[in-house]
Amino acid sequence: MPWLFSGGCSFPPPLTHFSSRSHMWDIYVPYVSWRRACVDPWGVGTLLFCDDPRMWSHEGGQSATGKLIDFVVENHVCYPAVKLQAEQRGQHVHEVLNSILEEEATRAGLENISRLTKNLHVWPDFHGNRSLSDPTLRGMVSGLSLGTDIGELSQLYLSTIQALAFGTRHIFDQYCKHGHALEMVVMCGGLRKNPVFVKTHADVLGLPVLLPKEEESVLLGAAILGAAASGNSQNIEEAVTKMGGRGDLVRPDAAEKRYLDKKYEVFMKMLTDQREYEKIMKS
Repeated sequence: MPWLFSGGCSFPPPLTHFSSRSHMWDIYVPYVSWRRACVDPWGVGTLLFCDDPRMWSHEGGQSATGKLIDFVVENHVCYPAVKLQAEQRGQHVHEVLNSILEEEATRAGLENISRLTKNLHVWPDFHGNRSLSDPTLRGMVSGLSLGTDIGELSQLYLSTIQALAFGTRHIFDQYCKHGHALEMVVMCGGLRKNPVFVKTHADVLGLPVLLPKEEESVLLGAAILGAAASGNSQNIEEAVTKMGGRGDLVRPDAAEKRYLDKKYEVFMKMLTDQREYEKIMKS
């Protein structure tokens, strides 16, 4: 049976054809701080015997993920109103914003909430860029208005999530240029509980995202490693078979590809523009 110890799960039946871990990409998204992708396009973190002595893995990622979303949301003038709604409903702030996005899309006659940010774009490196090894890069937002309502906040929140997904796509693209074939994303950590975050990544990357049913999948993965290291299981694969759970699959929406490709083009242009600004100011 194909296995994924880091996510603490095995593939659901339709996915058993994914037999090679070299085609997997693990994204760890703890809510409060940072994100880690299992492969780094610039070879910054290459590891042998990371999870299987027969394979190499590579580490890379972005400097802030959950913290960036928090920063954008909590510094908006409408945040107190959203927080109050969340408390009254017994929900997380993200759940309130997700529901507002659905309402806004319905009101605008849009089939997908992603279209709400057609003219709103974010470059997410408020804290520098790890994969580009450039701590001088800073965040950018294009398309702001004088709007101060909750709808404006929800769109900025969504555009920030899209930017984080585009950052992951940037990493993916670099690896694919060097011969890697990626077929699936395995996501664990706090933000995997946010359906907008997960679906946005599936759509932007054009890849299915597997979500372990085990909420503490990172801890389970560590326990699986311990079982293999202690001899309780003969190897990691056997430990996963004994201890691993199942997962749910989120598939990308092919209808969103052309639109998101355009937004990704703008995203990459923002990087070029920022570096041009730097050159002008240094001249």
